[in-house]
Amino acid sequence: PMSIYKDKYIAKRPGTGGYGVHQDIAYTWQLGLDPGDLVQVQIALGRHDEDNGAVEVAPGWHHELLTEPGEHASIDPGAIPEGAFAPVTLDPGDVVLMHYLCPHRSPANVGTTGRPLLAPSFDTLGQAYVEGQIDLDGAVPDIMDVAWRLSEAGEQAQSEQKGGGLLGRIARHLGQAVSHSKQSDREAIQYHYDVSNEFYAQWLDPAMVYSCAYFETGQETLAEAQTRKIDHILTKLRLEPGQTLLDIGCGWGALVLRAAEKFGARCVGITLSQNQHDLAVERVRAAGLQDRIEIRLQDYRDVKGPFDRISSVGMFEHVGLKNLPGYFRIVHDLLAPGGWALNHGITSTDPDNAETSYGGGRFIDRYVFPQGELPHIGTVLTTMQQGGLEAVDVEGLRRHYARTLSFWSEAFEAHTAQIKPLVDERRWRIWRVYLIGCQWAFEQDEISLFQVLCRRAGQTPDAQPWSRRWMYPNPA
Repeated sequence: PMSIYKDKYIAKRPGTGGYGVHQDIAYTWQLGLDPGDLVQVQIALGRHDEDNGAVEVAPGWHHELLTEPGEHASIDPGAIPEGAFAPVTLDPGDVVLMHYLCPHRSPANVGTTGRPLLAPSFDTLGQAYVEGQIDLDGAVPDIMDVAWRLSEAGEQAQSEQKGGGLLGRIARHLGQAVSHSKQSDREAIQYHYDVSNEFYAQWLDPAMVYSCAYFETGQETLAEAQTRKIDHILTKLRLEPGQTLLDIGCGWGALVLRAAEKFGARCVGITLSQNQHDLAVERVRAAGLQDRIEIRLQDYRDVKGPFDRISSVGMFEHVGLKNLPGYFRIVHDLLAPGGWALNHGITSTDPDNAETSYGGGRFIDRYVFPQGELPHIGTVLTTMQQGGLEAVDVEGLRRHYARTLSFWSEAFEAHTAQIKPLVDERRWRIWRVYLIGCQWAFEQDEISLFQVLCRRAGQTPDAQPWSRRWMYPNPA
C-alpha cells in the first residue's frame, strides 16, 4: 500500500465514544479509486493545540480499518487501548489524527485506472491525469505535494525491485538516449513551441520570454525580471555597438530586439519553430529594426560565422548529452577571435546525468519536451572544454527559475478560461501539471540552471577583466 502523508482530522463525537472522519473519504476518488475499492485508514490518537498544532497523546498506538470511498470511517471504542488517553484527556472538539490514507485495489478493479496508484510516480500520476483517468481538485501546490508523497512511496517500493533506485534511473536514461538528427530536433521543437503564440501569450510576460528570469531583489514583476535577465546576459557578454550577435534559439525575438535597441548590436536569431519565427519577424518589422536584426528558421549546425558574441538561452537542453562536445565545438568555430559566448540552460543535479527522481523526466519526455536531456553542470563544463571553450564565469540561478515558474503557473491558473479555448483538454492538463511540477523540481534541487560565460580556450588572460564588477553596472 502507498501512503499519502497529508494529516487529516477526525473529530470526536461527544456522547458517543466514537470518532468519525471530519472530511469525507471520497477525497480519495481524486486519486483514481473505483467503486468497490477499499481505503486503509491508519489512525493515531491525538489532540489539536492551536499553538503547537496536532499533538499525539498515545505514542506508538495506531488503528487500521478499511472503508469504501464515500463512506465515513469510525473507530470502535473497543479498539482503543486501556489508558490510551492517560497523558491528555480528550474533550469535545479535540481531534484524532488520521495519519495515512492507503489506497487498496479490490481484485476485480485492478485495471488501467488503478495503475497510477499501484506504481505511483510523477510519470504515472501525470499520465493518468493527462489521459483523464484521474482528476485534480484544489490548489495546485497542494496537489503537487500529494503527488510527491505518493511518488516518494512508489520509488521506495521500486528501489527494492530490479531496476529501481539510482542505478535504474541511470540505466533508463542511457537506454533512452537518442541521436538528435536535424529532422528529429526540428520535430521536437515544433511539437513544443508551435502550440500557438496565443497560448504562450496568456501566461508569459508581454515580451514572451520563455526562459528563467533574473531577480535582483525578488520584488520585481515578471516583465521587469525578464528584461533584467536579458540585460544581465548582454552585459556579461560585454556587447558593444556594431558588434555581431548570434542568438541560438531566439524564441519570439526578445533578446535580439533588446540587443539591437539598447546595445546597438547587429543580430541574427535562429529558431526551429515556425510560429516563433513568424512572430519574431513581425516584431522586428514593427520595431523598424530590419536593418540590424535577421530572424532565421535554421538549425545551429547550418549557421556560418563568425560572430563577435553568441548567446544560447534555454536551447542546449535539446542538443542531447552525446552531442554536447560537438555543440560547443560549433559555438567555438562560430566565434570571432576575441569573441565571447554565454550558455544559459537547465541542468540536472545528478552527477551521473541520470533522469530526475520520481519519473518526472519521463513525463516531460513523453508529453512536453520530446528528446530533451539535462546534463549536470560538471558535464557542461567538461564538454565545453572538449569543444574548445574555456569557462570564465559560472552563475547558478535555481532560485530564480523557481520564482519564474511560480509566476507562469499562477498566470496559467488565472487565465484558464482564456487558455482552454486555445487547446484541447489534454494539452491544457499537460501544461498545468508541467509548470507546477517544474517549479517543485527547482525548489527541491532536482534540477537547476546555470549561466556559463566562455570564450575560446588557449588564449592569454589579458582580455579578461580582473573582477566581476562589469556584470553589475547598476547594483540593486
